[in-house]
Amino acid sequence: MKQERQYPKVWITPKAERGVKNGHPWIYGEEILKTEGEPGDGGLVDVFAGNAYMGTGFYNSASKIAVRLISRNANDVFDDRFWRRRVEYAVRYRKTVMPGADFSCCRLIHGEADQMPGLTVDRYGSLLSVQVASLGMELVKDMVYRALIGVLSEMGETITGIFERNDIALRIQEGLSEYKGWYVSDYISAPESAVTEICENGIKYIVDVENGQKTGFFLDQKYNRAAVARIAKDKRVLDCFTHTGSFGLNAALGGAEHVTCVDISESAIGMAKANAQRNGLEGRMDFLCTDVFDLLTELAERKSRDYDFIILDPPAFTKSRKTVDSAARGYKEINLKAMKLLPRGGYLATCSCSHFMPDDLFRKILASAARDAAVNLRQIEARQQAPDHPILWNVPETDYLKFYIFQVV
Repeated sequence: MKQERQYPKVWITPKAERGVKNGHPWIYGEEILKTEGEPGDGGLVDVFAGNAYMGTGFYNSASKIAVRLISRNANDVFDDRFWRRRVEYAVRYRKTVMPGADFSCCRLIHGEADQMPGLTVDRYGSLLSVQVASLGMELVKDMVYRALIGVLSEMGETITGIFERNDIALRIQEGLSEYKGWYVSDYISAPESAVTEICENGIKYIVDVENGQKTGFFLDQKYNRAAVARIAKDKRVLDCFTHTGSFGLNAALGGAEHVTCVDISESAIGMAKANAQRNGLEGRMDFLCTDVFDLLTELAERKSRDYDFIILDPPAFTKSRKTVDSAARGYKEINLKAMKLLPRGGYLATCSCSHFMPDDLFRKILASAARDAAVNLRQIEARQQAPDHPILWNVPETDYLKFYIFQVV
């Protein structure tokens, strides 16, 4: 028997109805036809298409995304037990797909893909690093955090701190303030340090959850790095856009003859060097602080054959649909130059981390670069983000990372 509804109601357009029926959880402001009751920002509303109940979600009049659905079950009661079930479902999924040591360093909650819109929770050993990018989740985060600690504790996992990395511009669009700092409650206190050590693929890294990129470290490439390590033995590797040196370190640990790591950021190069020393790999690695585009141009002009394995892991060249064309030119330029630099039989690992760059377009860019370089691409692997960053087929925004390994022939 359905419970009596207690929430304000919104009615949506046929276009929004199609989206919801197809499984997408977002409803934009212009897709709301009318409201009944007084929806409060951050509160819950029931969504209707005509007389049909479509779901319940967080409402925010200040956001472009006016409603973020969290349930399509009219019998759900959104209390502590509801959020405990959501958290347990998400964490147990990670326990399955990130077995063994991988569970100690992974993404526990991936926003819409876990039906917790706007919430990111990454685990680095005993620390949780969190970003909250929606007003609705901000208002229920205490229940979610308590559930996280409880579920992990029952699994025998110890969590000593929750650091909130809410220093992101998306919060402004939601009417929230930007800040970062330890979350403190009756069940969790603030540790002395925001710096911890993790081990991924057998490589140790220092992670600073307060000052590191995003939530502290890029976890989504974990298994792609392992794929690079598997074919790196005896190769001379050029790791472009190295950041913390993670791909280069995996290549070196995999037996590469030598690895050169390149990044335009001095602090990134400093981190990469420190990570190499921490893992005893500095003897097989060197580091260049320079612009990757300029370096590839210089190497191409002098017809260098210094490398037989090139890794391209650039930052997102596009963060909106408006800049996809210019991003495509950037991706083509670096891949074309890399293909020209590699000897026949050399290896190329290349990726794009923007969901605005769809896979079919990225493949076309790579094919065009190969034609211009007068080479063929023998595909070794086509990969995506690690499964702790799950992809929902009905939510394209969750599908963002494209990763390919080729032999250039």
